[in-house]
Amino acid sequence: MPSAAERTRTLVQSTCSAVLLVPGLSVIHPDQLMPDSRSIGPEGDLFLGFPSGSPVVRAATRAQGDELTAVLEITDVAPVSVPHRIRGRARVAGWLTAVPGLAQPGRTMLRLETGEASVDDLWGFEEVEPEDFRDAVADPLVAHEAELLQHLHAAHSEQMASLSALLGDRGECGCAEHRLDAVPVSVDRFGLRVRFVEDGDARFEFPDPVRDIGELRRAMHILFEAAAC
Repeated sequence: MPSAAERTRTLVQSTCSAVLLVPGLSVIHPDQLMPDSRSIGPEGDLFLGFPSGSPVVRAATRAQGDELTAVLEITDVAPVSVPHRIRGRARVAGWLTAVPGLAQPGRTMLRLETGEASVDDLWGFEEVEPEDFRDAVADPLVAHEAELLQHLHAAHSEQMASLSALLGDRGECGCAEHRLDAVPVSVDRFGLRVRFVEDGDARFEFPDPVRDIGELRRAMHILFEAAAC
């Protein structure tokens, strides 16, 4: 399974919605707290892009030389329609400063020095050390996950339902008459998680971790073949 640090880093580098919370800072519109870009530096610090006139940028600029704490909160929502669509949340807390010269005109880049992090997702809650976050690598499928899950749901619904045959005592025989409604809710290099509407979630591990879309296709083919036996 992916480590907590890897899961946190994957969410930070995903397109999931995020807000930057600064204690004592009030805003008129919540979207003023949403960075329009985010990346991770080699030391594990977060670089967040904002309009230069945003309240967050003004707070960071005024605090130069002082310690301004902030928290980036990320919410991960399943890209397919299922009950309980929130798959998890990640939190990165630290110290915020403005970094001049790294953004385009009219934009300002803020640096969030990572002090602590945590993830609360389908695997459970875990805290992440800054060094582990720095050294972790995002899942190689993160940029394609939403498209992959939507494709599996729309074009392979029967094959998804057939996976109920692999549930052991939880599943039925796998024939069309007894298949459970199934929706893919997450996929990573280690496996696929499916939500069986009447029976909860099940995790199907791949024989080997996949590194790209081609290897994922082969892993899914093996999984579907096993369910059809």
